[in-house]
This record gives sequence, structure tokens and C-alpha cells, in this order.
Amino acid sequence: MKNYHNELEKYADLAVNVGINLKPNEGLIIGGNVSGLPLAREIMKKAYAAGAKHVEFMLGDDEMALARYENAKDYVFENYPEWKVNMLVAMYEDNYHHLFISAPNPELLKDIPGDTVAKDQKTASMAMAPAMKYRMTGRTKWSIVAVPSPDWALSVYPELDVEAAIDALWQKIFDATRVSENDPVEAWKIHDMNLKKYKNYLNEKQFDKIVLKAPGTDLEIFLADEHYWMGGSKESLGGDDFVANIPTEEVFTTPHRLKVNGTLKATKPLSLNGKLVDDFGFTFKDGKVVDFYAGKGKEVLERLMDNDDGAKYLGEIALVQDDSPISNTGILFNNTLFDENASVHLALGRAYAYAMQNGSDLTQEELEAKGANFSLIHVDFMVGGPEMEITAFEKDGSMVKLFEKGNWVF
Repeated sequence: MKNYHNELEKYADLAVNVGINLKPNEGLIIGGNVSGLPLAREIMKKAYAAGAKHVEFMLGDDEMALARYENAKDYVFENYPEWKVNMLVAMYEDNYHHLFISAPNPELLKDIPGDTVAKDQKTASMAMAPAMKYRMTGRTKWSIVAVPSPDWALSVYPELDVEAAIDALWQKIFDATRVSENDPVEAWKIHDMNLKKYKNYLNEKQFDKIVLKAPGTDLEIFLADEHYWMGGSKESLGGDDFVANIPTEEVFTTPHRLKVNGTLKATKPLSLNGKLVDDFGFTFKDGKVVDFYAGKGKEVLERLMDNDDGAKYLGEIALVQDDSPISNTGILFNNTLFDENASVHLALGRAYAYAMQNGSDLTQEELEAKGANFSLIHVDFMVGGPEMEITAFEKDGSMVKLFEKGNWVF
């Protein structure tokens, strides 16, 4: 494999100073597995240089995760260690922020019974809800970046040997995240301003509903009362901008949980809980999924929507044009962090409080009264492509074309 020291240093700078936007005397949590270690080391250097009071690296391991599923007793998946939740809440309270280094194996759990994985994920989601609230409201800054794992690289480039596949995937990641540019931080500032152009326009218009049309998709989505479009960097409750996903190409907001009707067809596979779902789609009535199909992984979707009542409703609509750096790589990443930013996408499950006007100051009951969905899960899936047409409707019924042939019209 090639030596990526210079690129990793630029990537780490981007993660710390744009993704988290770490300030002096703030703490940083880094989560990742062994594939993420080289980047994590560079991130730690950049974090301390930025004035971090402490940097904590939390190591995960795919083989250990698999060993747990293969050997643990049933009761293990019905309990989640309370101390892990308490630890995160205590760190968030102590002004720590969270950076995740994703290096997935898209089919790590393909041979594990779906019921076991679903039970475990539901248990963890319920237990982690108090900690998740800090990230979902913007009180805690957080960001996700990605590095190749051998299994992920081979899933993208099955025709290559592992080292060549990793090198090829690294190059695509550097291109998609703008690390390939001379000054990635400056490039992200320009990109952020461009996303804000769309965000500001949509917030000024306050459209009543959005209609998506493409092969297999004819979906009417009313937007939540007092919804708020987000794009690019977000502002934490402390007033600092941060970028939750690197890369990001989306502007997104909150659909009304009870006012979604029609059909949609996913345009890219979904990697969920170590399993792949492909060739799938949904039918919505009064906001709820009333029917769905999948050529592969239908049972994964069934168990996902069995998490709670909110798992059958939408929590996000995100607009991404087909002509984007990620889409233009011409590959399927088999990783939602990247694939969702190559395509218009929706999310089943919980809405983000900060995608509502003054949402971070509202109670869950107040958010739900305005149409925002609540759930233990939030799972993005891709529906966009070069044939996507999107029309917005104002409250007086007048129409505004937003997307034509997969791209913004302005």
C-alpha cells in the first residue's frame, strides 16, 4: 500500500478543525477500530495542538464484535451496560465532543440471526437514548469520517487484491472529502457557503410540501410545522459551527410524520447492522409505512421497523444533486456516509431537533405536536438519481421546480 502520511495529516486537520471545530479546553472522544488507528493518531496530534484538554480513544474491533454475537448467551442482548451510558453522558456534560472514524465491514453480521441483531440494536438504542439526546440537539458537537477497512474495500472493488482495493478506496475517499485539494479546510469553507445558498433559499420560502417523482417513486411529503432546513455546517448550542458528516452534500429538513403519501423506490443498497438490503421500496399512507418490498434483506427492514412505532415514519428528507463529487466517483461505496451524499435520501425514524425552528429548545412533546417524528432509530436510505424530479409547493398551491434530471435547477 502507498504511504498516506501527508493525506492523513490533511484529513485529520479537516476532522478536528472543520468536523468538530474543536476549541481550547474542550475534550475529544475518538471512536474507531484498528483500521482507523493511523488516522486516529494524526487526529490526536491535531486535537492537542488545537488546545484539547484531553483526548480519549475508544477502540472497537470487528472480530470481538462478531465473537460476542457468536458466543454470548441470549440475555447478553437484552441488557446494555449502564456504566457505558453514564460515562458518555458525564463526558458530554464535561464539554467533550465526539468524533467517529468509520471503517466498516458491510456484511460482518451476515451469518448472525437477524432476530439477535435486531434485539441487540433495540436494547442499545433504548439504553443510549439519554446520551444520543446530546448529539441530536446539538449540545455535543460530533462528526463522522471514514477510512478503508480490508472488507469494505473488497466490497467496493471485488476484482482487486486487498492492498490495491484499499489504495483505490483511499483515493475515492480523499476525492469525496476534498482532501485531494491543496487546502481542504479552505475548500470546505467554500463548499459550506454553497450549501448555505440552498439552505437559506428553502428557509425563506417555507414550502408547504415537496413531491418526489422518479421511476418507482411518486411521493408527496408535507413538511413539519416550523421546519428548518439545514445544510453544511451546523451550529452547536454553544454557538460553534461543526460538520456532522464528512463528506456532506445535503440540505435536509423535517417531514411531517403524519402527512407522507405515495410510493418510493430506493436507488442504492443499504448496509445496516452488518447486513445488506437491496432492491427495496416503501408505500406510505398518512405518514406510515403500510407496505414494503426488498429483493435482498427484507427481514432486516422488518426488524428495523419493529423497533418502535416511530420506526415506520419518516424523520428526514435530504436533497442532494446527482452532480456531486461523491456521485461523480462513479462507484457504490456500500457505506451510507458516502452513498447518502451521492443521492436524495430519506430517513426512517427520529427527526433531528435542530432541523426545526428553535427545535433544540423544545420538549419532545412540543416537537411531536409540530409534526416531528420520534424513534429510537434513524436510518437513511437513498432514493435519488439522474431521473429524479422534485417540485415544491407553497401554501397557496403555487409550484416551484427544485430538481430536474437529478440536479438543482438554480
